[in-house]
Amino acid sequence: MGNPAIEPVIFLTLVRAERDVAGARTLIASLRAFGGALAQNPFWVFNACPAETVYRDLEAFGARVIPLNTPAPIRDYAFGDKVFACAQAEALATPARTLVWIDPTCVVVNPPTLFDLGDAWSIAVRPVHIRNIGLRATDPLDLFWREIYAAVGIADVAATVESFVDRQTLRAYFNSHAFAFDSAIGLAREWLARFTHLVGDSGFQAHACADELHPIFLHQAVYSALIAARVPAARVRRLPPTYNYPYNLHATIPADCRARALNDLVCFTYEERALDPARLTDIRVDEPLRTWLAAQ
Repeated sequence: MGNPAIEPVIFLTLVRAERDVAGARTLIASLRAFGGALAQNPFWVFNACPAETVYRDLEAFGARVIPLNTPAPIRDYAFGDKVFACAQAEALATPARTLVWIDPTCVVVNPPTLFDLGDAWSIAVRPVHIRNIGLRATDPLDLFWREIYAAVGIADVAATVESFVDRQTLRAYFNSHAFAFDSAIGLAREWLARFTHLVGDSGFQAHACADELHPIFLHQAVYSALIAARVPAARVRRLPPTYNYPYNLHATIPADCRARALNDLVCFTYEERALDPARLTDIRVDEPLRTWLAAQ
């Protein structure tokens, strides 16, 4: 028998509670409406919510809904379920190549073609929006990053990024609202292993994660370290600002980088911001997106 066929690009998201269903439904509908050649690609929704209505509501949109039973100790840790869901998707998707994670507070408004990795890329990512717990390229290693680098088997990283909003040069630190990864390289399962180790390390948690921000962004920091450690720079596709555009931070984005219209973007995150076009007074929304958003 020949090799099994490679599956197309598969999109992934997560619902943690019933309140997340509306966002996931809007995300899926946006891909179907504006995704171009990728509009009808498979969409997997990992479900950490026990309500049966989640399955009915999302399967009606053509999604595959997959139960997610995140184990302790990461079940109650910030974004542990996202890490576990990506690892589960990677295991289930073989021999798929490109998996695209998109948070349920994101919307696709143009074909997201750069998420399709093909044979040339192993990962597609954006830099973080703001520094938060990121480490400046010129600063010495702090305890948090030193322990993360040690967990992935490196002493430091040479790769840098510029944060999109506050424009600081940081050691490689990538956003995780939406990204694409090649399931064949096993990065998501290693992400889960390293993240689980650090969550369970009581010394690391007590000294490096004793504040509010470091636990929230631990998942993103571990993923960034793994990309720097495991993926050759030539195989990291750095996406343009039209991907993962932080509309929730729109007012703080430097004027020369600020989007003029939502239609100019590929995908954006909105988080707590309203999507009713009648209430979007700080950015232009043209047709057909205006009518589509109003209908949602």
